[in-house]
Amino acid sequence: MPSNEYHFVTHWRVESTIAEVADILGNAPDLVRWWPSVYLEVKELAPGAPSGVGKEIGLYTKGWLPYTLRWQFRVTDVSQSGFGLDATGDFVGRGEWTFRQEGATVAITYDWRIRADKPMLRYLSFVMKPLFSANHIWAMRMGEESLKLELARRGSKTEAEREAIAPPPEPTFGFLLRRR
Repeated sequence: MPSNEYHFVTHWRVESTIAEVADILGNAPDLVRWWPSVYLEVKELAPGAPSGVGKEIGLYTKGWLPYTLRWQFRVTDVSQSGFGLDATGDFVGRGEWTFRQEGATVAITYDWRIRADKPMLRYLSFVMKPLFSANHIWAMRMGEESLKLELARRGSKTEAEREAIAPPPEPTFGFLLRRR
């Protein structure tokens, strides 16, 4: 595997239903609200079919480290158990979300196979790959935490309950970012 190629498999478990998890993760423009530690800006570029296939999304993202990424994805398939996407831009590759109901919980797997094409990542991967990999792991840990908070907000019965839930984690090094 070339040094700028990465393969990550992330596992989350949340109390919810597949339908609710798919609704949250499938609404890309809302990522900036509930997963702001990673998603700084999200724009729908093309709506795709009613099923979601063909939807194109533009993203401005970051992890724990103080650099940002611009990339796009196109939804390639949607089923009751997940969806797939093809990425282009600073990342090139494929991501697959799969969901499995296990009683009151949903087992979520994200399989992400990418090539890092942003020049800094491409040229430094040979020596910085462990650090770049740790950055991805941090970002996904923030995603799981943020998803659990979002599910708690959705499950709140009153405004007071909703307000008592902690906000999602903010981006690191936020003072270095220019919001666009």
